[in-house]
Amino acid sequence: MNFPKDDTGKVLFEMQKAGIDLTVMHTIVFFHLFETPEQAAAMAAYLAEIAPDLICHVHIDENPKIWHLDCSITIIPLYDAIIAQEAKFEQIVSQFKGYTDGWGIEA
Repeated sequence: MNFPKDDTGKVLFEMQKAGIDLTVMHTIVFFHLFETPEQAAAMAAYLAEIAPDLICHVHIDENPKIWHLDCSITIIPLYDAIIAQEAKFEQIVSQFKGYTDGWGIEA
């Protein structure tokens, strides 16, 4: 399988090289960062309303003090599906004064 030479393509290539079967469902976690717990919680509440299939978890990173909102969804990790989901999150996260911080597969 060939992947584009951007960050998402590189991650998928490395996963495939490591023996992860990219043709089956996996839980993909998309990471978002915020300055306050209220911002993270507000986005989590919003996502619960519009996308009840997402599982979101808010937690803190003490050093530096940043709030994380990790959103998990189970999909086949196809390049286009990941890019599309990242774009959706990018539109939403800015409304809550946060930013996206990549994605990964739950091991």
